[in-house]
Amino acid sequence: MAITRWSPFEDIYTLQNRLNSLVQGFARNEDESLATNAFVPPVDIYEDANHIVLKLEAPGMKLENFDVQLENQTLTVRGERHFEKETKEENYHRVERRYGTFARAFTLPNTIDPEAVKANYTDGVLAIEIAKKAEAKPKQIKVSVNSGKPAEATRTVAGEVSSKPAA
Repeated sequence: MAITRWSPFEDIYTLQNRLNSLVQGFARNEDESLATNAFVPPVDIYEDANHIVLKLEAPGMKLENFDVQLENQTLTVRGERHFEKETKEENYHRVERRYGTFARAFTLPNTIDPEAVKANYTDGVLAIEIAKKAEAKPKQIKVSVNSGKPAEATRTVAGEVSSKPAA
């Protein structure tokens, strides 16, 4: 019979490692289930001189599965992507595409015109274009310099017209 040295801390380290691997296994399964169940389509938002544009990526959805509403400067996009069972569920090896309902809400500035909203769904991208109000668009203002000479050049300066009183 061989003599082995007993270390009281070795058993504690072994127990701690087993508990850590057990907890990590639960966390990994929970993260995977959240990733496959939560469907939040990505969106790009950009602005030009005349519009604010949102492009929401939702391939495989039908137009009637979208609900777009603009109320009190909040744009809400709701929808649902259905899991279409073309084959038996047990024949799938992996399902990574996300399915289910989603809702995205975006707060818009006061400079938009709620009466001028267009939505278009092409190639899996829902594009929502919201026009800006006329008073919010940049306006060109001509500034002339009069230095006593009869024909001075006129310069154009870009600026925004604001309805706020000057402080």
